[in-house]
Amino acid sequence: LGQMTDLIYAEKDLVQSLKEYIRAEENKLSQIKSWAEKMDVLTSKSTSDPEGYLAHPVNAYKLVKRLNTDWLELENLVLQDTTNGFIANLTIQRQFFPTEEDETGAAKALMRLQDTYKLDPETLSRGNLPGTKYRSSLTVGDCFGMGKTAYNDGDYYHTVLWMEQALKQHDEGEDTTVSKVEILDYLSYAVFQFGDLHRAMELTRRLISLDSTHERAGSNLRYFEKLLEKEREEKEKEKSNKTMTTTEPVVQSGAYERPLDYLPERDIYEALCRGEGVKMTPRRQKRLFCRYHDGNRNPHLLIAPFKEEDEWDSPHIVRYYEVMSDEEIEKIKQLAKPRLARATVRDPKTGVLTVASYRVSKSSWLEEDDDPVVAKVNQRMQQITGLTVQTAELLQVANYGMGGQYEPHFDFSRKDEPDAFKRLGTGNRVATFLNYMSDVEAGGATVFPDFGAAIWPKKGTAVFWYNLFRSGEGDYRTRHAACPVLVGCKWVSNKWFHERGNEFLRPCGRTEVD
Repeated sequence: LGQMTDLIYAEKDLVQSLKEYIRAEENKLSQIKSWAEKMDVLTSKSTSDPEGYLAHPVNAYKLVKRLNTDWLELENLVLQDTTNGFIANLTIQRQFFPTEEDETGAAKALMRLQDTYKLDPETLSRGNLPGTKYRSSLTVGDCFGMGKTAYNDGDYYHTVLWMEQALKQHDEGEDTTVSKVEILDYLSYAVFQFGDLHRAMELTRRLISLDSTHERAGSNLRYFEKLLEKEREEKEKEKSNKTMTTTEPVVQSGAYERPLDYLPERDIYEALCRGEGVKMTPRRQKRLFCRYHDGNRNPHLLIAPFKEEDEWDSPHIVRYYEVMSDEEIEKIKQLAKPRLARATVRDPKTGVLTVASYRVSKSSWLEEDDDPVVAKVNQRMQQITGLTVQTAELLQVANYGMGGQYEPHFDFSRKDEPDAFKRLGTGNRVATFLNYMSDVEAGGATVFPDFGAAIWPKKGTAVFWYNLFRSGEGDYRTRHAACPVLVGCKWVSNKWFHERGNEFLRPCGRTEVD
């Protein structure tokens, strides 16, 4: 009996263990239930108007992040139990989920919007964007994820901005699983990369006060102190030798300049995207007119000419109204959606299509055999321009989603790119006809940095310009860009007309720049 009394206590211990297990399971189920309820509310809202919901770039980023990161965490939680049905379903669905690369791309898109439209992290985090139908915000974890993406890309400028925002929201008491230690670890090193030793040390000391056992932080602090001491000694030495003739610029703590990049006209381009620096003077405005356009008395347009409006005088850029009906637009989009793939650019040396970081959109190419509406739209563009579509490229349909853009580029090939269109055998791109198939709530302008023009999308309209002078020489003023879409979804289709077949439709001029 004596030994059995031990079993009584053993059983009691087992019951306690069982209760702990039940509490753990209940806690786990409570977490899953809470997540399910939150996602039920969220998906009810998002599925009621998918395009409107995804028009907000923060919603788009969080959707990508949820499916790539958050659902994986939930999967790990559920895997602790034998919920085979859910796991089987999740495994099947996972093949359609965004990847790590997609999440990185979404984060970079938000940073692109941040830079182009001069939005501080607070504005993006709180979701205070113009024209948004749905309000969405970023959590501490989201901001931390943005900072990590930038850090892993060697982008310390955005690392600092987003880690500071994560720290700010953390300090305000927001509930999160991300610790201040983690944030400070990234932030202090990123600040150090800008040469701000004093602030790097201040942040590292704060980290150590929260976690005195953090080995890397302790090692970094000692390193920073040595650098600071060396800096002081050098200054003292210079002072004693009286060789210091100028005062070195002092880095303002917390204020760091965005590094220069590969695009020489970056500032002008982004200013135009914001609607700043547009060189539309009153004098130029007086030279712009609107009129009815019959395609040089084209029989098809005599009874129903198109409304034509000058957008710019030189180079001459015009906008046509009511070029495509809503029904035609929807049909074109319907045909294009299943074929959409990452947009490509033609390699200037090889002529082969390839993806590029400076063009972020999805596109597809439609042939006249795909549907009568394609042939109808092509024929309409031919009637309006007076150029033949027989040697033009296929109708390209492009969708610019979250942060979608195409940085400044030429549509025509330059003299150092003789083989760009060699495979087509139709000569250079003589003109561009661009159809706007959607309105855009904010952003998404077509801008020309060389002469300071910005053209905003209007659904159903189209803009047209010549890329080449009549002599066949390229008009370098037509370098243009598609600004990032801040809020909304931008759909366009375009037709590139080529030289061959248009020799008599647009004959040569008397001078090189006619």
